[in-house]
Order: sequence, then C-alpha cells, then structure tokens
Amino acid sequence: MTLRFDVLARDGQARKGRITTPRGSFTTPCFMPVGTRAAVRTLDTADLEALKPSVVLANTYHLMMRPGADVVEQMGGVHGFTGWSGHVLTDSGGYQVFSLDPKVDDDGATFRSTYDGSTHRFTAERVVDVQLQLGSDIQMALDVCPPSEASATVQRLAVDRTAAWAARARRRFLEMDGPGAGASQFGIVQGGIDAALRAESAARTIEVGFEGYAVGGLSVGESSEQMMAALEATAPKLPDDQPRYFMGLGDPIGLMECVGLGVDMFDCVLPTRLARHGTALTWEGRLNIGNSSLATDDRPIDPDFTASPAARYSRAYLRHLFNVDEPSAARLLTLHNVAWLLGLMDTAQDAIVAGTFHQLRQRVADAWG
Repeated sequence: MTLRFDVLARDGQARKGRITTPRGSFTTPCFMPVGTRAAVRTLDTADLEALKPSVVLANTYHLMMRPGADVVEQMGGVHGFTGWSGHVLTDSGGYQVFSLDPKVDDDGATFRSTYDGSTHRFTAERVVDVQLQLGSDIQMALDVCPPSEASATVQRLAVDRTAAWAARARRRFLEMDGPGAGASQFGIVQGGIDAALRAESAARTIEVGFEGYAVGGLSVGESSEQMMAALEATAPKLPDDQPRYFMGLGDPIGLMECVGLGVDMFDCVLPTRLARHGTALTWEGRLNIGNSSLATDDRPIDPDFTASPAARYSRAYLRHLFNVDEPSAARLLTLHNVAWLLGLMDTAQDAIVAGTFHQLRQRVADAWG
C-alpha cells in the first residue's frame, strides 16, 4: 500500500495519527484548505508554504473543465502547475456534478458544464483517469451524493450505485497503476441520515478495499443532531488502522465533535467564504469585522491567537480595509481563518496526547455555541 496510518495517541475515541505517503508524512486530525481551481481563494502558493497545511484540495470537475486535465498533466500535475510540493487531495467532482441536475444511470452521470454549456459524462473509470492526470496524492472514488431531504428510495439507489461505482473505480485505479505512481484512493460512504444505510454503505465500501475511507453526504443541510447520529452509525464501522475523512465540514464545534468520534481529516470552504464576507474565526466565536463597534478597536483580530498572520493589524484597520472594499481585506482574513483552523487542529492533537480533549471540546462549544 502507498499510504500508511499509525495511531500515535488516543483520548477516548479521539486519536492523533500519522499518515505517511511517498511524498512524506503529516499528523492528524487535520484540516485541509480547499483550492477548488488549483488555488485557495485570495492566497498563493507562498502563502500556503507559510501556513503549512498538511494537505490542500483541488477539484476534479473544475480542473477538467478549465484549464483541462490534459493541460494540468502537461504542466506536471497539480504540483507542477501550482508550484506546491505538499500533499494534494482531489475530490471526484461528484458533488459539483450532482448539483447540476445531471442525467444519471447505473453507468454514470451526464451533465452540462457551468462554463460553456457543453455536455460531459462522468463514470467511475473516467474520474479515476482524470485524477491520475491531475497527479494528486489522494484521489476520491466517484459517489452519488443526493440532497439531505431525498426520499428513502433515492437514498437506497445512491448507496447501491456508490457501492457499484466504488468497485469499478478501484479496479480502474489498480489497472492504471495508481499505487505505482505513488497515489492512494479513498472510498466514500453514503446513506443520508439513515443509520442502517450508513452502516451498510460502510461495510460495502470496506469490502472493496481502499487506502482510506470518507464520510460523504453529510453537512449538506441536515441538523447537527442528525449529522452526528449518522456519523455515530458510520465512524465505528470504519477500519481503525486507516484514515477517516469527513467531507465538507469546517465549523469549529462540528470539527471537535467529529474528532471526538475518531475522524482524522476534514475540508471545507468555510474559512475562505467567511473571510470574503468579512467574518473572522476567533476564540470568542465569529467576529464581524465590519461592525461599527470595531472602528477604534486597537486589539488584534484574535487576542488568544497570537500566531495569526494578521495579528499585527488592529481590528480597526481590518474593518477599514473591508468597508472600503480593499482586496487585501479578504486576503488577510483568509490567511487568519485558515491559520486559525489549522491551529485548532494542532491544539486538538496536543489535547489528545495530554488526555484533555474533552476540555478543549467544551472550550470550543462555549466559544461557538
């Protein structure tokens, strides 16, 4: 196998681990910034090198559309194209495709590009091929991601198709010598908020056999109680000696709750999206930087996070930049938000080692509840 996962410490179900690939190693739990189009919004590669995320995401659908997988491959894959030497995970693009009202059958999904209206088709095999062209370290198998309010019939079909596509994706990945190229492949568990379907999907995905396993189809509109119940039905079923990845989650309370259930990897656009709308993540909860009360506030953006890349600037100055539509406002808030989440996960790792994770989880709940 091209990916190894070692558990370094436990505190209840929460665990600190180390993932090792041919590119190197990183510790978990970790948050992975989303670089949808091979760039984290408003940041450049030098910024990422300074922030030191363990993994950066890129999106298969968007890069296949623009500039094209062939172009990225010719430029040395995502790493060569962007100048990023760290780990890259590519999602399958399935979430984006299923938001486009595609025509879906047992073989795949046909959809129209949001860029030019052209027609394209995703199959389990095609998505593997594109991700190998992109040269990611970890790629995701194509799954069916129905909306949270989908009927039981739709959820059942999604689980069945996800299992069938997982098997096909794995065969293709091995045929194309994915491991030989240093890549790993994760399968995805679906099932909505139905505990029985979740458990079944987990078992069928594990039966296929991947280097790691992701929980998909949650944090898409269901309540936090429903999300956690579905995760509780899923996480314990996943192998203890392989990484567990919760897709699309970035709020601090949710992160800590999921770490407490043994999840290792997370991604979300939340830190960049909030930054563009003038919101900062802090140990006092969300901070609306445009608030008039900050007009003469000389404190740093988060006094309890002195490592923030924006710590040298006062809240008053950041408010001014945001209120006059200065582009640097979004950049500085993005740097801060991404660093804050990365720092939160580092703090979680330390707490797991120290046996104080429960106290950290309560601190986050108090700040963000």
